[in-house]
Amino acid sequence: MRSQSLVVTSRPFTLGDHSPPPTRIVRAFAPGGIGNLGPGLDILGCAVTGLGDTVDARFVEAPGIHLEDAGHPDLPTDPSRNAATIAASEVIRRASAVGDGRWAMGKPIGIAIRVGKGLPLSGGQGGSAASAVAGAVAVNALLGGQLGQLDVLASAFAAERTVSGRHIDNIAPALFGGIVLIRSVEPFVGDRLPVPPALRIVLVHPAMQLRTAEARAVLPSTIDLQVALAQAGAVAAMVAAFCTGDLSRLRGAVDDRIAEPARAPLLPGFDAAKRAALAAGALGCSISGAGPSSFAFADGDGMARAVCDAMVAAYRDAGVSASGRVAEVDQLGARVIEDSQ
Repeated sequence: MRSQSLVVTSRPFTLGDHSPPPTRIVRAFAPGGIGNLGPGLDILGCAVTGLGDTVDARFVEAPGIHLEDAGHPDLPTDPSRNAATIAASEVIRRASAVGDGRWAMGKPIGIAIRVGKGLPLSGGQGGSAASAVAGAVAVNALLGGQLGQLDVLASAFAAERTVSGRHIDNIAPALFGGIVLIRSVEPFVGDRLPVPPALRIVLVHPAMQLRTAEARAVLPSTIDLQVALAQAGAVAAMVAAFCTGDLSRLRGAVDDRIAEPARAPLLPGFDAAKRAALAAGALGCSISGAGPSSFAFADGDGMARAVCDAMVAAYRDAGVSASGRVAEVDQLGARVIEDSQ
C-alpha cells in the first residue's frame, strides 16, 4: 500500500541535540469496545478484552506524519483522513506547545505510522476510536510522554470527531479502560464505574458493515418526554448495577428506546438474536455502538457461552453469517506493548 504524508505546519515539533535512536519503534495497543452500551447513547461505553488495534510509530528524516500502512485496503491512505495519523498529528501539535524544551532546537519532526487493524471495519466495536487512541499513545510515548492523559484523549478525540462524529463514548474507554460514564465532552468530564467481577460480555459480529454516519442519520431529531424519562431511568439502573456489583439489576435495564428502535431495521437478524440471547439467560442485549455488532451481558462464563451460541444460531437461522466471542471489560485501556529503545 502506497504511503502518504501529512506535513505538520503549526509550530512544528523539532528534534534537537537529544534525538532518540532512529531505529526506535514504539507499538501501542488500544482495545475495542462498546459505545452507547444499551440506553447510554453517547454517554456510556466500555472497553472489551481481546481484539484491538495497534499502531507502530518511529522517527524518520522527512518532516511530517507519514502513513506507511493504513491497516486495511478500505481505509484511507491520506493521513488527513486516517484516524491514527490525525491523532498523531494532534499529539505533535500539542507537544510543540507544552514540551519541556528537550526538543526545542533542530529540524522539524518526522514520524512514520503503521496501523494494525484487529477490529472489524464499520463493525460497531470501536475500530476508529481504537486506531485514534493507539496512534495518540504511540506517538506520545515516542516523544517521551510529553502529554498528559487528557491531552492524549483530546488528540484522539480530534481524530474521532473528524472520521466518525463528535462523541467520546468509545475514545475514553479505549484510553482509560473500564466502563466510562461521560458527563461532558468538551471539556471532558467522565467517571470510571466499578466492574463486577462476574460480568461477562458477549459480542456477536454479523457478516455486514454499517457506517456510523448511516446509523446516526436514522436517529430521531426529537424525543418524547416519556421516552426520555424511561431512557434516563434505564441508564441510572445500569449505573446502579455496576456500582453495587448486583448484576441482577441489569435485567430490564438494558432498554434502549431511542437508538435501537431506529437502527434495528438496518440490521437483519438482530431482533431474533436479541430474543435468543434473553431466552438463553442474558441479563440484557442491545446493539453494540452504531452496529452491526450486538452485545449481551451475562453473569459468569457458563451463561455467556450459552448466550453466545444462541445468538450466533439465531443469526444463522435468519440467513446471516455471524461470529461471536465471550469477553470481559478491559480495565487496562491503551498501553505501549513494545518499545525498541
